[in-house]
Amino acid sequence: MTNQDVVVPDMGIAAAAALPAPGRALFACRGAAGAVSSLRGAYGGLGLPGGGAADGGEFLAGARGAPAAAAAANAPPGRTCTSRVVEAIRASSPTRCPAVHEYDAWTRKHPSGLGSFDQISAAAKGKRIVMFMDYDGTLSPIVTDPDMAFMTPEMRAAVHNVAKHFPTAIVTGRCIEKVCSFVGLPELYYAGSHGMDIKGPSSKEDNTVLLQPAREFLPVIDKAYRALEEKTKDTPGARVENNKFCLSVHFRCVDEKSWSSLADKVKAVLRDFPELKLTEGRKVLEIRPSIMWDKGRAVEFLLKSLGFDDRTNVLPVYIGDDRTDEDAFKVLRERGQGIGILVSKCPRETDASYSLQDPTEVMEFLVRLGQWKPLRSPSPARPRVQQQ
Repeated sequence: MTNQDVVVPDMGIAAAAALPAPGRALFACRGAAGAVSSLRGAYGGLGLPGGGAADGGEFLAGARGAPAAAAAANAPPGRTCTSRVVEAIRASSPTRCPAVHEYDAWTRKHPSGLGSFDQISAAAKGKRIVMFMDYDGTLSPIVTDPDMAFMTPEMRAAVHNVAKHFPTAIVTGRCIEKVCSFVGLPELYYAGSHGMDIKGPSSKEDNTVLLQPAREFLPVIDKAYRALEEKTKDTPGARVENNKFCLSVHFRCVDEKSWSSLADKVKAVLRDFPELKLTEGRKVLEIRPSIMWDKGRAVEFLLKSLGFDDRTNVLPVYIGDDRTDEDAFKVLRERGQGIGILVSKCPRETDASYSLQDPTEVMEFLVRLGQWKPLRSPSPARPRVQQQ
């Protein structure tokens, strides 16, 4: 991990209790405009929900209603959308260390995936495990420079070994080309741009795209990218990343005094792009197409395209650290089939069943999983390519 500036989490228990809800998209400074009815037909053949215009209220607060999101939603009329965004940003960056007794109470509800490995492996007996993992903060540490978020050779070896035994997918907000270059394992499935760009295992002769539900938004996203770069260039530390089907405005290196003005600039740009919506991740503002698609939908799509959707002898396992991963945790919980594992050193509201503290523990878990000898089950069906 040469030249990586690793960010050490510093979230406290009290502040964690005030975090915005980790549900679906968090912020909407305006209602999203325009339905995307053409996507319904595209998904219909796979039995998946189609896209459509999103209601602005849905994106202001997650479905699980954490206190900070509720406070923002109930703010006095004079309070601006920008001030709500900044309050949520501050809530996600507390400085007090967690109280031991409160952390212990949280881990009793979301026990360690390592300490509970025997319980997890027992639930997997006689079932086909399908692995899903986020990248940043899960397989690599969170770093100040997103271009330096390299995974270690040991982590790569652990993921490679897991993929030899189980279908394995990386589900990330990153552009698919970037995460493929970081991971370097062509035998995996990749879902980039928060699941809006999905491809199957590839060789030099084959690079199969399975689904791109937001393809028609590419020209708009490109225009918004150029506008955001121009608008934020005078904010020290701000960086706009083009993730193909979504954009990321990184503010980890921005002085807190400038957060409000940066949020104003992003909001001003997005007024000209009603087809896009604003959400929040870990020290990043995400700009995405206003369609009903997220990491949870990507997991559903991959399970169905692999032929696992209607089978009871399948156990999806999803490991992730970001609020956007909560969409996948929620899908598994609602299915009543699957295990979500949150990567976090700090207590927070989550639909995950288990927890791991950091990428080091993730690697330990993957090593144990790769060494585990499961009861073999039939191989999955060949992924079905979604026609574009």
